[in-house]
Amino acid sequence: MTEIPKTLRVGTAGWSIPAAQADRFPGKGSHLQRYSQRLPAVEINSSFYRPHRTSTYARWAASVPADFRFAVKVPKEITHTRRLANATEPLARFLEEVSLLGPKLGPLLIQLPPSLVFHQDLVSEFLQNLRNSFAGDLACEPRHPSWFTDAVDAMLSEHRVARVAADPAPVPRAAEPGGWPALTYFRLHGSPRMYYSPYPQAYLERLRHQLSSLNGEVWCIFDNTAEGAATHDALVVAA
Repeated sequence: MTEIPKTLRVGTAGWSIPAAQADRFPGKGSHLQRYSQRLPAVEINSSFYRPHRTSTYARWAASVPADFRFAVKVPKEITHTRRLANATEPLARFLEEVSLLGPKLGPLLIQLPPSLVFHQDLVSEFLQNLRNSFAGDLACEPRHPSWFTDAVDAMLSEHRVARVAADPAPVPRAAEPGGWPALTYFRLHGSPRMYYSPYPQAYLERLRHQLSSLNGEVWCIFDNTAEGAATHDALVVAA
């Protein structure tokens, strides 16, 4: 079997443990503590909907092993309500909150609304402001077709931002990673029914082989969590 690179981080969106998979997460403690003994990473999606206290992030960081990493989704106030404009204040607040994850902070995920058309000046200004305050990894999941061009990928790369490879893909190019090549970030939402459908075993094996061929920091997050499929799929790929 192809060896998985040490930089590969496979996980799910959130760390709930479905009852059907509970026996694969033995031990005592919180769901996060048990989850972190089997999978090396998780994506915090709740930050998209509401802020968390700095003490909450600090508690989460203290409860997982040293090599565990959290990706954190940027709040919808920034991406969907303000649509990247005039976001200095909520962005500063968010960065202060997540800083309490310390060295266990992985990429920040910028998921954009499907209606957000690419505008060079707007996006460049937002990313430059973000980069002025944050030197860590960034991944962007655009969903409007205007984002999937060579020029946009080049601009993202200049700001050291990886473009997410998504399934289902809104356009064919969205299925492949782009932007900054030192970080590769897959988000698998489930298909044909988003958030519900499990992935077939053959798909997971092909994905595992694909991930093993990549260099740099590689993330693969399963978001088909509605009926617990994400946990099973992540365990298969991380095995």
